[in-house]
Amino acid sequence: MAQKTATLNLNNGSAPIELPILSGTMGPDVIDIRALHKQSGMFTYDPGYLSTASNRSSITFIDGEKGILLYRGYPIEQLAMHCDFIDVCYLLMNGELPTPEQKNSFDTIIKEHSMLHEQLVRFFNGFRRDAHPMAVMVGVVGALSAFYHDALDISDPDYRQKSAFRLVAKLPTIAAMAYKYNIGQPYVYPKNSLSYAENFLHMMFSVPSEEYVANPVIVRALDRILILHADHEQNASTSTVRLVGSSGANPFACVSSGISCLWGPAHGGANEACLNMLEEIGDVSRIDEYIKRVKDKDSNYRLMGFGHRVYKNFDPRAKLMRETCHEVLNELGLHNDRLFRLALQLEKIALEDDYFISRKLYPNVDFYSGIVQRALGIPTIMFTAIFAMARTVGWVAQWNEMVSDPDYKIGRPRQLYEGATMRDIPAAYSKR
Repeated sequence: MAQKTATLNLNNGSAPIELPILSGTMGPDVIDIRALHKQSGMFTYDPGYLSTASNRSSITFIDGEKGILLYRGYPIEQLAMHCDFIDVCYLLMNGELPTPEQKNSFDTIIKEHSMLHEQLVRFFNGFRRDAHPMAVMVGVVGALSAFYHDALDISDPDYRQKSAFRLVAKLPTIAAMAYKYNIGQPYVYPKNSLSYAENFLHMMFSVPSEEYVANPVIVRALDRILILHADHEQNASTSTVRLVGSSGANPFACVSSGISCLWGPAHGGANEACLNMLEEIGDVSRIDEYIKRVKDKDSNYRLMGFGHRVYKNFDPRAKLMRETCHEVLNELGLHNDRLFRLALQLEKIALEDDYFISRKLYPNVDFYSGIVQRALGIPTIMFTAIFAMARTVGWVAQWNEMVSDPDYKIGRPRQLYEGATMRDIPAAYSKR
């Protein structure tokens, strides 16, 4: 089959430029502009990379118009219904769902790596007691390279895999310890007899003085949160991990940079912002007041947790999280809770009001996950930390794919310069 091309005609008298068109297995074709500068002397301008594919990937696919999210080709709905987080971790890292034997072996390896080096545990004491858990996680994850430098040769696939195992295994321990340090409770070490989600709840909520047994509905809800947040194509934090990794940086530094990016309120901090918004509204009686502010053209107010940069349809993750939300509220008898009643009324308006429907401002996954996590007893400051814990497997899968790609190069975006042109220092300065 002949190579498809796009012809670029410039209004400067130069000859037309033929640019190759590349096709993936799904999604729009892309115009390969790598030779554009060489042939024309020009760059493209695309703030926020709204129309730019920066890499090839076979991990995650999103169709925002149709509300489709696939991990390695599997619909997120099927994975959330029939798999657990360990299944999804194996899938993202290896490309296929595990056999029972493969899953057992993978699960065992993850559990074997869940402990932290005792000297690293002491590292927590260097932070202020009131430090945000995300600040602690950025520092501790970055410090992993100082404790586990036996496998930092990123050119070796076995070393990359070992580092990936360590990151996926240790993030729940690091997140839980950041929380325990924040509230002044003793650290709780992982138990290899528990599942991934159950183990995190154990490290978060148990204390040495009494036994902790997690409610199976809560365990399943957390497991689903982890699955739905495991990867999301080339989002801001994943792109950050890839950009940092393109320099040859070690995977611990790369994931630490991803955590830093995720911490932003427009990214991973959105579910925390949703709960803060509900606290601001305060009561169902004030909803009409805030809806009027949203609809006021002269107001810049917007509701957090509604709409999405990519999805122009109902976010498929939001549908699943909505089901989980109602399961948890029913199980724990929380439908009459002030904030939950407020959230459910906002949800009803967004699904029925023409203003929201016409603008496709559907409740997104952040709206529901914040509600679910609050119901699980997870404090608001830990929401983004749990997001980071879930997304780590996506980051390491994306990082490993990039390092393995023969086309990968160190990231070096171009710019449209609008500063001063070349000028000389004033004569008065030369006489000093």
